[in-house]
Amino acid sequence: MKLDSKARYAETHEWARKDGDTVSVGISDHAQHSLGDIVFVDLPKVGSSFKAKDTFGVVESVKAASDIYLPLSGTITQVNEKLAEEPDLINKDCYGAGWIVRITPSDDAEWDSLLSAGDYKKTAPEE
Repeated sequence: MKLDSKARYAETHEWARKDGDTVSVGISDHAQHSLGDIVFVDLPKVGSSFKAKDTFGVVESVKAASDIYLPLSGTITQVNEKLAEEPDLINKDCYGAGWIVRITPSDDAEWDSLLSAGDYKKTAPEE
């Protein structure tokens, strides 16, 4: 299982990575691997606000559909438009080109409740 050492993780297998005042969000390598070939991503509208742990989208694969949960409360500032044409970017590069949304967080204290890469690795089942 690949991890991004700069990211924090939710127990629901989403990652969050700070970039100044913005946080990029995607699903972990473990999650994309478990889902298999991703064929569709349902993205939220820019400007939508969510609380931590709210469902903000759906990832569909050849195996299943899975809700995606926002690891931090905030407002969607950008969605990865490339995923409409190339949803498999999540499979190819889940921590890079396969990011799903960028948000402006509304509660900085929530960051500390997310798991470090090392702690996430301990909780994610091994393949």
